[in-house]
Amino acid sequence: MCGIALAGIVAGTAYRPADAGDGPGTTVAAGSRLDSCDSSTLDARLANPGQAAQFPESGDVTPQQAAEYERLLREAMLPLRGQQAEPTREVPVVVHVISASDGRGAVGEWQVKRQIDVLNRAYRGGYAFGGEGADTGFRFHLRDITRTVNDTWFRDFSRHRDEVRASLHRGGAETLNLYTTRLDTGLLGYSTFPQNQKQAPEQDGVVVAYDTLPGGDRNRFNEGHTATHEIGHWLGLFHTFQNGCDDPGDYVDDTAFEREAASGCPRGRDTCRRQPGDDPVTNFMNYSEDACMTHFTRGQGQRMVDHWMAFRSGKGRGESDPRTAAAPPSASERGPSVDVRAAVAPDGRVEVSTSLR
Repeated sequence: MCGIALAGIVAGTAYRPADAGDGPGTTVAAGSRLDSCDSSTLDARLANPGQAAQFPESGDVTPQQAAEYERLLREAMLPLRGQQAEPTREVPVVVHVISASDGRGAVGEWQVKRQIDVLNRAYRGGYAFGGEGADTGFRFHLRDITRTVNDTWFRDFSRHRDEVRASLHRGGAETLNLYTTRLDTGLLGYSTFPQNQKQAPEQDGVVVAYDTLPGGDRNRFNEGHTATHEIGHWLGLFHTFQNGCDDPGDYVDDTAFEREAASGCPRGRDTCRRQPGDDPVTNFMNYSEDACMTHFTRGQGQRMVDHWMAFRSGKGRGESDPRTAAAPPSASERGPSVDVRAAVAPDGRVEVSTSLR
């Protein structure tokens, strides 16, 4: 299953094999690859435990579910024929930091801001080599940070996730609600799909393990690309290995077919030899390590735009609720001030809301 694994490190990135102990890492030049096998890399991006079959959030959807999502997309796009999408789509982001009373999970404001920087670089094609990637046109701006100290939620987020999201969710379909917390061992994050937003708007969003943010402690997955990957699902993308070697693959014409998820960063991997091209190991929608991921394709960018117009922009079936939509910040709100509010709930939960202005 694992095959060739582990590597694809950009210049200046330290790589430490799992069995190397506490010694110094190895810095590998851009474009280089190291080959070994580590199944934990694959496990780290596996399915969300306890997910409802109706609303898969791991990105691991069945061929039937993928086909249904595709049908819903095509149906929603029919009335939008001839409409032009804006060249740049601004996505307001509300980050919900859920931590424990002992301080675990209380990621700093600097980490949140670095995560937004990573997203903007990734979605404009800033990590790509040569012409492999594309500017998707999506840009993310940080609207708010909320902070919730709750040991129960932090200890077992997956069990309480529906309650948490219903309580904290902000904005409409166009607003990205990003939750950071502790997740079960081997789980990095998960996301809802845009097709489900209208039916369960309070559950819409992305969840990532707090230690996957830039500068976190998750070895090989701490450069912020768990959020990059999961937001790809939030914008409608499937994994590059969706449907394996069989048509229609991931429903994107310019990503090569792939039989199964990549682990680490294998070089020259081709699991669908009857289909053209090597596996898209460095694509953000694979399971590779953060340092290996470099790009989205033009086809993926267009597919995200289609989903945005159909389900998140207010032009299609997934119209936002204007009463709850988080408006983009005005010029007067872009100064350096920070507004912090704290409250103690009846159950003893301490909630701190930090609004960036």
